[in-house]
Amino acid sequence: MNYRMVFYVIGNMMKSEAALMLLAIIVALVYGEADTIVWFVIPMFILVSLGFILSNKMPEYRNFYAREGFVVVALSWLVMSFFGGLPFFLSGQIPSLVDSFFEAVSGFTTTGSTILTNIEALPNSMLFWRSFTHWIGGMGILVFVLTIMPKTEGNSIYLMRAEMPGTSVEKLVSKVRPTVRILYGIYLGMTILLIILLVIGGMPLFDSIINAMGTAGTGGYSLKNDSIAYYNSAYIDVVLTIFMLMFAVNFNLYHLVFIKKGKDFFKSEELRWFIGIVAVAIALITIDLLPQYGNRVLETLRYSSFQVASIITTTGFATTNFDLWPSFSKYILLFLMFVGACAGSTGGGIKVSRWLIIVKTAANELKKMIRPRQVTTVKFEDKPLGAQVVASVYTYLAVYILIFAASLLVLSLDQYDFLTNFSAVATCINNVGPGFNAIGPIENFSDFSVVSKLVLCFNMLAGRLEIFPILMLFAPHTWKN
Repeated sequence: MNYRMVFYVIGNMMKSEAALMLLAIIVALVYGEADTIVWFVIPMFILVSLGFILSNKMPEYRNFYAREGFVVVALSWLVMSFFGGLPFFLSGQIPSLVDSFFEAVSGFTTTGSTILTNIEALPNSMLFWRSFTHWIGGMGILVFVLTIMPKTEGNSIYLMRAEMPGTSVEKLVSKVRPTVRILYGIYLGMTILLIILLVIGGMPLFDSIINAMGTAGTGGYSLKNDSIAYYNSAYIDVVLTIFMLMFAVNFNLYHLVFIKKGKDFFKSEELRWFIGIVAVAIALITIDLLPQYGNRVLETLRYSSFQVASIITTTGFATTNFDLWPSFSKYILLFLMFVGACAGSTGGGIKVSRWLIIVKTAANELKKMIRPRQVTTVKFEDKPLGAQVVASVYTYLAVYILIFAASLLVLSLDQYDFLTNFSAVATCINNVGPGFNAIGPIENFSDFSVVSKLVLCFNMLAGRLEIFPILMLFAPHTWKN
């Protein structure tokens, strides 16, 4: 374990977080909230001080490998979430340190679950920081820090593999830093475009920035208690529906468009299945909801498509209280929580790519049982699947189920009904946001016990980091030299 390099990167990350808090201070000055500035200055001072201590000297041995990558990613997300929650705690906006940590973890992991009962009571600077955590976490904390790291091009890809969601991470170009610039260029450009379109639709500029960051990170923090339902605009609903789906697509595909290979965009097998799942879910829910919405097709389609996009992309915005929908529609949304977005996107969930691999390998096993002597090859994205990839997918699913079951058992101690507990674990480990019953789209997580909230924080981090980086912290062999 290259401890010096681990501390060096974490130190740089802490200084980066302090710099990012400056934006919240600027918002406070713009809106005349000078009294809130101190609550950002205090954690900034701590972050800068500790950051310089940890990174005051560049290590002589700079390279690190998979183990160091996992540890750096897991520790960075924990540290950033803790300090990211301090402004809420120090200001008294969220009096409990555990609740502040929960809110920050939910923000950085782009989950969007909240313990706040009155979101609109927060000052604009706090609302901005709360949603800005979505935007930072959407692309990845360490992906951002890679731009300020020392030259470790040979092995810094391990950081991207440990942090970026999906079955694999491909370098778009031969170097990591150009890759990061490409990713963030696409990410920033799409965010700015969304802000412009929301402003055109009549949404105030500040609201547009907040909701655009929540959409880009597929997080779902809004600045209104009623979420997107507050605006009651078909135009805004359609724009956000489209962009939620766009941010749930593998960003590598957008790069193909920029290098004039746009014809290859829809060759992605995962993308085609993602679009198909979305289309079928919208159709089924629309048919189921027609009687509830007076057989008004366009209105029903508006609400069903928005919620399908919101849940499968793990954004978590709401334009209606879908907890009042018929059971059939609610169960489809629950199923979509587990499907998730595409690999290499800002969305969460198990990912469409993994489900495709599971379905294809299961079908192949059935063929072998019928025709044992037939030699078959399972392909994904027109490439043969290696045994190691298949094994990693099934291992991920097995560990996922174990964590889910254990978390559900702990939450049962709070005496909530099964659907509340089940959807709480599902929405947190899949980084979705709202659940059903006691944690529906108009409810929150404030009444859960401290133990349950910490378990759900673990779920959010495990889900966002694809489980294994966070588990590595608990493995004794991780820390051996």
